[in-house]
Amino acid sequence: MGFGGVSLWQLAIVLGIVVLLFGTKKLRNIGGDLGSAVKGFKKAMSEGVLSDDKKKETSAVESKQETEALESKKDAEFVESSAESSKVEETAETDKNDKKS
Repeated sequence: MGFGGVSLWQLAIVLGIVVLLFGTKKLRNIGGDLGSAVKGFKKAMSEGVLSDDKKKETSAVESKQETEALESKKDAEFVESSAESSKVEETAETDKNDKKS
């Protein structure tokens, strides 16, 4: 008994007829074309998955960059406000010194 009621001898006869009709060279080319098509399909599927992962990584990097930009902006504002407050203090001290004189 063979595959689904087809015996091994029947498969061998069908294979022999196919080889006689198409020839081994043409069958080899068809097999190579079919193999490269399957390989291309697998590559496209893996690139599709990778591109989704890259999109996630890109959005994570962008959000990290935005966070860093906001933190640096806050730092810059803090430095500016510190500089302004020190200028105000210096002005106040200068006014006090002027009044004492």
